[in-house]
Amino acid sequence: MSQAGMARSTRAIDVGGTQIGGGAPVVVQSMCATRTMDIDDTVRQVHQLAQAGAGIVRIALDNEKEVPALKEIRAQSPGVVLSVDLQENYRIADKVGPYVDKIRYNPGHLHHIEKAKSIADKVSWLVSVAREHNLAMRVGVNCGSVAPDFLRRYPGDQLAALIESAVYHCGLLDDLGFTRFVVSLKDSDPAKVVEANRRFASQRPDVPLHLGVTEAGLPPDGIIKTRLAFEKLLAQGIGDTIRVSLTLPHARKHEEVLAGHQILADVTNGHFISVPDFGKGLNIISCPSCSRVENEKFVELAEQVKELTTYAAQHRLTIAVMGCRVNGPGETDDADLGLWCGPTTVNLKLKNRKLGNFSYDEVLARLRTELDRLIAERSAA
Repeated sequence: MSQAGMARSTRAIDVGGTQIGGGAPVVVQSMCATRTMDIDDTVRQVHQLAQAGAGIVRIALDNEKEVPALKEIRAQSPGVVLSVDLQENYRIADKVGPYVDKIRYNPGHLHHIEKAKSIADKVSWLVSVAREHNLAMRVGVNCGSVAPDFLRRYPGDQLAALIESAVYHCGLLDDLGFTRFVVSLKDSDPAKVVEANRRFASQRPDVPLHLGVTEAGLPPDGIIKTRLAFEKLLAQGIGDTIRVSLTLPHARKHEEVLAGHQILADVTNGHFISVPDFGKGLNIISCPSCSRVENEKFVELAEQVKELTTYAAQHRLTIAVMGCRVNGPGETDDADLGLWCGPTTVNLKLKNRKLGNFSYDEVLARLRTELDRLIAERSAA
């Protein structure tokens, strides 16, 4: 039995000496928000997260140039279980393999490079890397980056595409005889996270699950969104490791870990939240300020957006504030208004239509104009 309800009979996998699944206590993890090339800052944050109680700490790498930094971070972080996020460049897996305990790949990003090679061949190569370096893996499927092939197979049903993409990749790993993997199915909508994980767990009860509400946003709302999903799933024994994804400045990044442990403790003790009106008005989603963020003003901007839009709290609209080029373009498409942040400018979108690039100082005024226009249109309708 886990500390958060009756555990499913998932298989146990080893991640750098930490057990996930198989009835082990639920592992809380987090991700560094610092730039990976900034070795001192990243090492400091690795230890900050580990000391707060993170059983696994994840780092993102974009390219091979960052591998020497990862090597040094590993050397200065003995005893910390490290995972690496391969992002859109799965080909660096063999370069990072010697310095981590786990690799995460996104099935929706495998098609970006080596387009002539099949997805099955790419996964087979990743498994060969994992075996060579004694690594666990996570198949991480995200709502904003579902593989195009599955979106075509399930037109108009993104949730089915999300689930079936994960199931398909489990099948590929099964065929290769590789069992040291977990799966995550993430969305910014807590209800969809619950539904996706329940449906996946019914199809693959053997596979350990990593729970997360992606782009949960700023606390306290981000914590509430996460709790709404985690409480329902953990109470049913669904979930073997969790990550609370909050938009936070670097110095407060460890609050993700503390929030995760608090949720586990509350579920264990039968303490659940009741927020019947939550989510019925303005919904601000923002990503968790990871190492891919190209301007640290992103966190400040997310806070400013929240403050600016308080007058619209009762209107059922979604505003997305994203911090990088990886998640920004796709994961703002479904929002009524989307902002994704580059090094010097912010891209403002209306659904999937780009309205223009604005400086960090200019974008708030244009956002207010567009928000007022949407409210007026809906009120007239």
